[in-house]
Amino acid sequence: MSLTGTLGILVGGGPAPGINSVISAATIEARNRGLRVLGIREGFRWLMKGDTSHVRELAIDDVSRIHLTGGSMLGTARDNPTKDEAAMATVVETLTTLGVTHLVTIGGDDTALSSSHVDRRTGQRIRTAHVPKTIDNDLPLPDHIPTFGFQTARHVGAEAVRALAEDARSSRRWYVAVAMGRQAGHLALGIGKAAGATLTLIAEEFRSPSVPFGAICDIVEGSIIKRRAAGHHHGVAVLAEGLIGKLDPQELEELQDVERDDHGHIRMAEVDLARKVKVELQGRFLRRGIKLTITNKDIGYELRCADPIAFDAAYCRDLGYHAVRFLAGGGSGAMVTVQSGRLVPMAFDTMRTAEGRTRVRNVDPSSESYLVAREYMERLDPDDFRDPAWVERLAEAGGTTSEALRTRFAGPFEEAVR
Repeated sequence: MSLTGTLGILVGGGPAPGINSVISAATIEARNRGLRVLGIREGFRWLMKGDTSHVRELAIDDVSRIHLTGGSMLGTARDNPTKDEAAMATVVETLTTLGVTHLVTIGGDDTALSSSHVDRRTGQRIRTAHVPKTIDNDLPLPDHIPTFGFQTARHVGAEAVRALAEDARSSRRWYVAVAMGRQAGHLALGIGKAAGATLTLIAEEFRSPSVPFGAICDIVEGSIIKRRAAGHHHGVAVLAEGLIGKLDPQELEELQDVERDDHGHIRMAEVDLARKVKVELQGRFLRRGIKLTITNKDIGYELRCADPIAFDAAYCRDLGYHAVRFLAGGGSGAMVTVQSGRLVPMAFDTMRTAEGRTRVRNVDPSSESYLVAREYMERLDPDDFRDPAWVERLAEAGGTTSEALRTRFAGPFEEAVR
């Protein structure tokens, strides 16, 4: 179907592997259908200011080979026009000035919300299609459909944790690594499961609304004790970044001065959870006469701009193609998904809570996938306290007594789903 008009493409939120593949496929398909294509740099940032100078026309030759590269040729930004009525009006006005008739946005939930505002405010005079992107895998797609970038981030993260595990074995140390995932533990769990981490801890396994910092440390400490009792003085614990949001509100008071992004979220990358856990655990063991070498590590930024693996490179080509196909067919105001190889648009309204926020897809701790991951972790559990001889070995490994060990670890110190 031949079209007239101009397609604008922009990227919001954090980077994710596969962005350039979406840009490439959308540009090629749009140009082949007769549309002019404009690449809008840094998301909504300059549109909010009425600035049209950060726009470039895209030809097929500009994008034909970028689908195998990481990063975003258009950059990205987290500026949120929906928080200010005047800013949103300026975005619509600026897009109109540029002659944009169709808009493809690439990003997470906040970018999707901004895209939906453009659709609604213009009465679909500017048709919008949103391509969901996040390495966190937390957008409300069907369970078997990943968000693009997740598979590559998991792959690269698992390779990093495998290397850490070998270093831990060689140097007789522990690593406490925090993996990105502000609201959901998919990435941490995926990395830990694939790499065979000693322990992976995610926020979803806690039933209570908040979790004491000490409880998080208890679980990691129990894993270290169990490994030591088995003669292994090394390991890797992978913690989900979302645990920061689960911390007891009183313990979060010290984070009041932490910088927040344009959407009001704590910049969790600035909260050094891994280091706090490391210091706490080293202190606990040292007070019992055991000196441990623990190294803290954040795994996140190195995942976001990795070259996409074949899955994401191909998947994102599908998404970019179908975004333009959806717009060309008269569609607007929806998130583009590919399910069983077919285009399935999801209306923005179906993604929202009653409060108007995008729903979050969390890890289901009762799922078979989670339970399999749990089976291969080394964590203290009720079975460890049935054999008195084993309890004695655990106590010795932890520099404590059997009675003290039972008191601390045999009770319900973690409100987790088993």
